[in-house]
Amino acid sequence: MKNSFFIRFLVITLLLSNPFSLKSQSANNIRVLAYYLGSANPIDKYDVTQMTHIIFCFGQINGNRFSITKNDSAVIKKMVSLKKVNPELKVILSLGGGRGCKTCSDAFSTAAGREEFAKSINETHKYFGTDGLDLDWEFPTVEHFVGQKYSVADKVNFTKLVAAIREYNPGKELSFAAGAHAGIFEEVVEWKKVMKMMDYVNLMTYDIGSYQNRPDLPQYRHLALGEDAKITYHHTALYSTPDQLHAIPGKYAQFKTPGQERSVDWCVKYLLKMGIPASKIIVGAAFYGRVYEEVDYLNDGLYMPGKYKGGVSFKNFPAELPADSGYVYHWDEIAKAPWIYNKEKKIFVTFDDKRSVVLKTEYVIDNKLGGIMFWQLGNDSFRDGLLDVIDKTKKSYHP
Repeated sequence: MKNSFFIRFLVITLLLSNPFSLKSQSANNIRVLAYYLGSANPIDKYDVTQMTHIIFCFGQINGNRFSITKNDSAVIKKMVSLKKVNPELKVILSLGGGRGCKTCSDAFSTAAGREEFAKSINETHKYFGTDGLDLDWEFPTVEHFVGQKYSVADKVNFTKLVAAIREYNPGKELSFAAGAHAGIFEEVVEWKKVMKMMDYVNLMTYDIGSYQNRPDLPQYRHLALGEDAKITYHHTALYSTPDQLHAIPGKYAQFKTPGQERSVDWCVKYLLKMGIPASKIIVGAAFYGRVYEEVDYLNDGLYMPGKYKGGVSFKNFPAELPADSGYVYHWDEIAKAPWIYNKEKKIFVTFDDKRSVVLKTEYVIDNKLGGIMFWQLGNDSFRDGLLDVIDKTKKSYHP
């Protein structure tokens, strides 16, 4: 008995004398959410134990009901089967996507439409055994793409939609994907009302540094680059930089960029000032790069006019952006973000890499945020990829 008491006393003493150990364990208990868009076959090649959530992308609206295809059904079933490997895994349905809410404004404009949708989600949960819904309506009150219906009433109707989903789906998780722009923060949803009913918000803190050349804005008028021209930025920077407000030297000396609000840190602080709980904020990472062409060599391509070419998956970087073909790696110490520039080909690439993802994960832990998510799992390597970096940081980082 004395030995047993002594051992217990010693263990308690050691734990109390090392609060750092206790703090690191609790601080690193963050969500890791993987959006996934693709076929069913590759999903189980990733290490599912490194995720807390996997999000199916995307269901659509058919009338007022949640709708999926036969292939979607196979994907969801595969996701649910992963619970055998990770019993704690949450499988989340998702509505919409960048162009998937063409009729959301109409469907959710009436109480009957919202109720029918909420009930259809409940039916889907029961059929598949899924755990929640992520609303990816891009965006209420905004014409996100030509032909998408929208209305000023969407803002209030979104709140009512969330309430209806809560009513008919008790015990299920509920989140939404938020565009990381000041205007969207202010205009599209009733944040304080909505977040009382949400488990968390997935901040799309990627694609936040790209601006179309708009002739109606004075800072663009002298460029005359055409409708498809944009400005190269860090599209998923951790911190804002003073350079976003400063003129670029040389022949683009008149050009000034519109604001510093293009970073993870800016978005998080904006929401915290609004009173959104830190524990409900999920930061987004990019498992892909954005590629621009016809980019001037000044500043190694950063903050220069260019034309958006497309995306490249993280797993394809070595093959598509080889260093021995002139693709030179750069690091912005203020933004904590990488970029690649090929002077000969005038190609600029903005992206997240292992270094920046480590820092984002540490930022989440340091600021006691709800977690980190990423778009998207299919862009990652099966092993030794960015998901692996998040997992290792989550387990080893000591704030």
